[in-house]
Amino acid sequence: MTNNFTRLIDFFYPPFRRIFSKQTFRYAACGGFNTVLGLIVFYIGFYFVFKEQYADLGFFVFEPHSAALIASSIVSFSVGFLLNKYVVFTASYLRGRVQLFRYLLTFLVNLVLNYLLLKLLVEYLHWNVMLSQVITIAFITLLSYVLQKHFTFHTVEKV
Repeated sequence: MTNNFTRLIDFFYPPFRRIFSKQTFRYAACGGFNTVLGLIVFYIGFYFVFKEQYADLGFFVFEPHSAALIASSIVSFSVGFLLNKYVVFTASYLRGRVQLFRYLLTFLVNLVLNYLLLKLLVEYLHWNVMLSQVITIAFITLLSYVLQKHFTFHTVEKV
């Protein structure tokens, strides 16, 4: 299955080979897919599951945008790890459990940044929720690529 997905992504690579390495293109394609999936889950969670209302868990109350962020993050974490491990960073020498732990650490850093930026944009600057999430994702995507490439799925550089 991953080979077919990788071949599909690589089919669209030739026009971009002068701009991106194959790995960067795969990361952009997989990240783009995962981002769109996460935005869809966020949208459905915010407008239909939580219905723009606070989510009361009994011991903690989440703002609707925070609850939607948590729901979309669970999906994005799972799909993102699998795509990065099996499609993008296939040359990593690290064991799968080490990659998963490191991915979790970088994911949590990204999640905290996403939460803080979303809170700032929505609650303090009163921006639209979906626009705020898109802006936040754009910033975090750049940070995430650097962390994934040089920490989570580290490879030995050829000299």
